[in-house]
Amino acid sequence: MGIRKKSNKNPPVLSHEFIIQNHADIVSCVAMLFLLGLMFEITSKIAVLFITVQYNVTVTASEGSEETAVNYFHHGLKDMATIFFYMLVAIIMHAIIQEYVLDKINRKMHFSKTKHSKFNESGQLSAFYLFSCAWGASILFSENILSNPVSLWEGYPHTLMLFQMKFYYICQLGYWLHALPELYFQKIKKEDIPRQLVYISLYLVHIAGAYILNLNRLGLVLLVLHYFVELLFHLSRIIYFSNEERQAGFGVWAVLFVLARLLTLSLSVLTVGFGLAGAEQQGLSLSEGNFNVLFIRVTVLAAICTSQAFMMWKFINFQLRRWREHAQTTAIKKKSSSAKGKSRKANGVNGSVSANGADSPRVKKEKST
Repeated sequence: MGIRKKSNKNPPVLSHEFIIQNHADIVSCVAMLFLLGLMFEITSKIAVLFITVQYNVTVTASEGSEETAVNYFHHGLKDMATIFFYMLVAIIMHAIIQEYVLDKINRKMHFSKTKHSKFNESGQLSAFYLFSCAWGASILFSENILSNPVSLWEGYPHTLMLFQMKFYYICQLGYWLHALPELYFQKIKKEDIPRQLVYISLYLVHIAGAYILNLNRLGLVLLVLHYFVELLFHLSRIIYFSNEERQAGFGVWAVLFVLARLLTLSLSVLTVGFGLAGAEQQGLSLSEGNFNVLFIRVTVLAAICTSQAFMMWKFINFQLRRWREHAQTTAIKKKSSSAKGKSRKANGVNGSVSANGADSPRVKKEKST
């Protein structure tokens, strides 16, 4: 994330600099148009598509002698409009966190350009991971998914979702879609754009795949697990930037990262490879939302295994680079300390020689007499 330099000069309207400086205000005006559309009957039907969650289904559940109506939701093409609106909300929230939190900290800490960029990235992602991890964990507990792991594949296809589950996925897709225009708004360096595009694409493909293929329960568990580990990494990096001697968090993160990869693979193979393979409903049916066929199961497992292998490869390279940098700094410190020790010894020898070898005037006088 690049450093945004504020200047007193007003850039030309609709120029690149004008859009970058005022993108939050522009996006806020666009979002406000959708909200104002709810006030008029002519535009309310269109505005509702963008703001509210679509595809509501009411199911009557009987609890004893009483019958209660429960609202469920399924996915469809209209969700793209809702995702677009919450992408705008994510851009606004991104600008608020940047201006009122991260920029103030940056001015106090006086970071270098490299640290400034990484601090902004970790600050934004830490806020998102913390919110998403807490929200996702509350959904897991409310729907008793953790206490009943069989529910990950039992009753597939899970076409009906409660409001919290569906809204969670819409917000996730909206957030990672907002990261694409942020590459332009934040003036990301050209050499950093490929790395950013890779991990944004990985998030979008996996989250959208779990949402469309009705693997929302498995996707939620894996997202919460992954977000928790990533939250620990970015918090550790923020602490490291404030004090470079505090690196204990990276060690804890390294252990949890490997465990999270193993747990992700285990849950994926257990759910997709064994659970869905032995499920009663087999076959491909778009109308019923059933994608339980061998080709799709193999594709899902291949995508998950490939992404986990890619993350482990990046993790190993990261650790090797850290160890190499640590070895270099240690060698430099040893060389500097040994050089200081030699200079001190040399100064001590010269001082003793001058003290013992030089004759005082009195001694010279005695020798002459």
